[in-house]
Amino acid sequence: MQWDFTSKVFETEVINLAGTQERILRGGRDRFNLLSQAFEGVKQIGVIGWGSQGPAQAQNLRESLEGADIRVKVGLRPGSSSMAQAREAGFTEDNGTLGEMYEVIRESDIVLLLISDAAQADNYEQIFDALRPGATLGLSHGFLLQHLENEGTAFPPSNNIIAVCPKGMGPSVRRLYEQGRDINGSGINSSFAVVQDVNGKATDQALGWSIALGSPYTFMTTLKNEYKSDVSGERAVLLGAVHGAVEALFRRFIQSGDMSDAEAFKNSVESITGPISKTISHEGILALYQSLDDEGQLKFARMYTLAYPIFYGLIMEIYDDVECGNEVRSVVAAGKRLSEFPMGNIAGTRMWRVGEKVRAERDENNIPLHAETAGLYAALMMAQVDLLLSKGHSYSEICNESIIEAVDSLNPYMHARGVDYMVDNCSTTARLGARKWGPRFDHIIEQEVFTGFDSDIEIDENRIQAFVQHPVHKALEVCSELRPSVDISLGI
Repeated sequence: MQWDFTSKVFETEVINLAGTQERILRGGRDRFNLLSQAFEGVKQIGVIGWGSQGPAQAQNLRESLEGADIRVKVGLRPGSSSMAQAREAGFTEDNGTLGEMYEVIRESDIVLLLISDAAQADNYEQIFDALRPGATLGLSHGFLLQHLENEGTAFPPSNNIIAVCPKGMGPSVRRLYEQGRDINGSGINSSFAVVQDVNGKATDQALGWSIALGSPYTFMTTLKNEYKSDVSGERAVLLGAVHGAVEALFRRFIQSGDMSDAEAFKNSVESITGPISKTISHEGILALYQSLDDEGQLKFARMYTLAYPIFYGLIMEIYDDVECGNEVRSVVAAGKRLSEFPMGNIAGTRMWRVGEKVRAERDENNIPLHAETAGLYAALMMAQVDLLLSKGHSYSEICNESIIEAVDSLNPYMHARGVDYMVDNCSTTARLGARKWGPRFDHIIEQEVFTGFDSDIEIDENRIQAFVQHPVHKALEVCSELRPSVDISLGI
């Protein structure tokens, strides 16, 4: 079994996903009493940074470790604007839970490095110098590994290097953890990886970290695989591709002359972030197709079979750029420009202005599940699923990165605030990716997918049957049994 690990603290289990076996850890608050064992010898966990993941992880860890003799301390740059936000969350200098970034690194037994990707690239040498020998460095993203490889260097050899990577944004990690106070096991799934284990404790430290974040389901990966699937996913179905798809769909529906601006927005953006995402979350991708009438299934099948090979080729290009390090190089280079030439916002265009009004007047029971939109979106997901399968990723990683993270974390936020809000307010790495690849998807959909759909090309029956019979549907069923029993409550 490839995806196997051993824990001295937690009881694990093996699941069967499409004929492959993976060992996983099931979470829940009933396991918080084991955290002291998982963190044996740890007196302080330093959470470095207060961006997307920092606030959620610091607060979740603090609450999960309540009663244990382990301090959670936030480390920030002197004068950081985030100092005030950390204090509001109860991390203060007076109670010894807030301090200067390098001071916190030097005094911590476990250091969770949650600063931006660009800041990690700029400061990793000083960070490594500040780590105590034998301390553990924890990451929630594989960006730094790829940057070190690009630079021809490596992590310090005297430290545990682990990763716990929540399959959702920081706000989702916090929201579902808060819901889990009443519903045991409510949280965001995480992958974990052990890069270096110098004292035999790295695996249980990673598993304890994931349990403390509230992850209902923790699965094994490698840090390299996590980085490749995560960064590729940001540029594809999680953000970049969905941005390009809804832009193209909105224009198509307007140009048809049959829809008003508001109707076009509902049938493109609202359809994806609303009923399409909810159907996939609760019933799976195949249910989109099966829920349609005969005419709807024909439109779905036509759009799906035309879009799938085009999307597969573009996602392969994205993956290749990530795998060879080009995407990391572009992010690092952009970081040097952004202080002088910051990114603008997309929210001022016609489509997103329409979206503001549509959301303000939304009737959740009156959002269409548009067959063409569903076929296009399913083709995006399935192309990413198959590309990751071809690259040897586990089914857990594929289901979470290509499907679950989208419909259970990101899309609900897009539904509440807009795709434009997400594009304008996500991490710098994701924002750059969405801006680079979103227009590519937009143009290729209009130029190739829609022109093919409107021509006399016949539906590829073999391709639609491959979709219907795809093993990912069974794998997703198993993963769905481990999902939180409630949808995320945004409270916004």
